[in-house]
Amino acid sequence: MVRELAGKIALVTGAAAPNGIGRATCLRLARDGAFIVATDMGGAMTLADGPRDRAGLLDEVIAAIADAGGQGMAHELDVTDASSIAACLKAVRGAAGPVDILVNNAGSLAGAGPFLDGKAEDWRTSFEVNILGPMRLSQAVIPDMRAAGGGAIVNIGSIGGLGGRAAFGAYSAMKHAVTGLTKTIAVEFGPDGIRCNAVCPGYIATDMHAASNRRLAEAEGLSLDEMKARRYEAVALRDAGSPEDVAEAVAYLAGPRAAYVTGVNLPVTGGLSPGI
Repeated sequence: MVRELAGKIALVTGAAAPNGIGRATCLRLARDGAFIVATDMGGAMTLADGPRDRAGLLDEVIAAIADAGGQGMAHELDVTDASSIAACLKAVRGAAGPVDILVNNAGSLAGAGPFLDGKAEDWRTSFEVNILGPMRLSQAVIPDMRAAGGGAIVNIGSIGGLGGRAAFGAYSAMKHAVTGLTKTIAVEFGPDGIRCNAVCPGYIATDMHAASNRRLAEAEGLSLDEMKARRYEAVALRDAGSPEDVAEAVAYLAGPRAAYVTGVNLPVTGGLSPGI
């Protein structure tokens, strides 16, 4: 097997969730030989079987990578805190070297719900996590990438950033901003050999998506199965995708097969239309 990312250091944010895109991306990039920096904010994460410490969940990611013959490290990183970002990158440089690949995956559904019920503080939270987070991380790693002669940034956008989504106003608005951020970085830093692309998932069977299904079902008085059938009827493939589907797209955009691809917002949607 060709390990096309051998010698590269890849940092992934929002990697703690056991059934998340971040964890799947860590495992996928490790398969290609990258040294993985799995990060997430501190504290507990509420899962279906109760709260779990994020640090322990990140350790599980690194253990799984090691079991498969890969290498990596876990580190706490709050994308809303510049000092946390700086501390993480300092630790990474000391342990492995500067970051070659950045995957901005951390996200928040703060502000989801009917637009008229939206609260400014929830929109601010969404702004801090979903757009300022990728901006801060990108600003922090680009100088090292520039010095190295290039690098790759992959933002996790959303189909909600390609069209409007009722009851997801804050999330959709911020993901639209991510598509613009992606193109801006691609244009500004392309001359430095830095590529920036985004993967825009549709319905992906993560814990976050399951929570969204439950919230919508409750709001509309439907059973969970009825809500899923209604949502997936608009998907050409009639089902949600998996975190691994998104991770495959990230691996392509992060690697040498996409050496001439930049500024792209790649839908991974099963044929779901982005709408207006």
